[in-house]
Amino acid sequence: MSDSAPPLRLSVAALADRLDGFVTDYLKDKSPETRGTYRRTLNEFERYHAARAGRPSSAFRFVEKDVEAYKTYLMDERELSQVSVSTYLTALRRLCDYLVARGELAENPARGVKGNRRPGTHTRGVLTEAEVETLMEAIPQITEIGRRDRALVALMVFGGLSEVELVRADVGDIDRTLMGTFLRVQGKGRQSKDESVPLDGPAVDPLEIYLMEREPAGPDAPLFVSLGHRSAGTRLNTRSVRGRVNGYLREAKVKRRGISPHSLTHTASLIWLNSGMPVEEVRRRMRHGTLETTMISFKKQGLLKPGAGEEGPENESQEPAGV
Repeated sequence: MSDSAPPLRLSVAALADRLDGFVTDYLKDKSPETRGTYRRTLNEFERYHAARAGRPSSAFRFVEKDVEAYKTYLMDERELSQVSVSTYLTALRRLCDYLVARGELAENPARGVKGNRRPGTHTRGVLTEAEVETLMEAIPQITEIGRRDRALVALMVFGGLSEVELVRADVGDIDRTLMGTFLRVQGKGRQSKDESVPLDGPAVDPLEIYLMEREPAGPDAPLFVSLGHRSAGTRLNTRSVRGRVNGYLREAKVKRRGISPHSLTHTASLIWLNSGMPVEEVRRRMRHGTLETTMISFKKQGLLKPGAGEEGPENESQEPAGV
């Protein structure tokens, strides 16, 4: 569909009405399970649409360019798998078919936006050594937010910690022992903080600087808190962490297809492997269930070398997340 076609702008309430009609009327011949799957999949699009509805310049207009932007959001912000992105786009494509049938769209804007192919191997991108250095230099050290964000990024890229592990961490989860510094973590799908991750100097130093300059906090206080005017002192959420890290990736001009905040975690395993750390120790630090998963990183060691980055930076216009 040409972006020159008249755009369709729906209010939040109007989209909710169309979604109900799509599921109950357009999919009436489908099984309850299929209708439920479509509705759950479109919940993400409904949230995406609502977040932009109040900003005329970024409101979803049902043109191909906006569908492409939604796909980019699913890949880079939500970090969905290639299979999931294809599923979400299929649901949006069918919704647009419904809007065409209603006469609200002349053509389906999602028909020309292809989903992603099922990956045959793990394809998450990694940063090169030079890009890691450039990324750290892009984060200011003299501001409170900068010190917090440097600690976050350092724990990801030098400690192998994930966003969810960091936002769940409390001040009291840091263990300083004669054997070194450790952080007790609660990973995705875990019910408790049942793993202790060793932290090397490059991960520890920015963390200690952040804590020294931060207001005193008890052991049950969140390790990473928001510094925004309305949310000051509350626990950071994963969306905010992704938004902040993506912002620094773009600022450092290392953001490209395949590079996301989670890429920092994968980069950690390559840094350790390149330093000579045994593969089994890397597996333990990365909390991989099998050695086979770690071996995927082992085969990518050369990607850390200068000039090994993939495509050039992409032009993006995503809104920054909260602080």
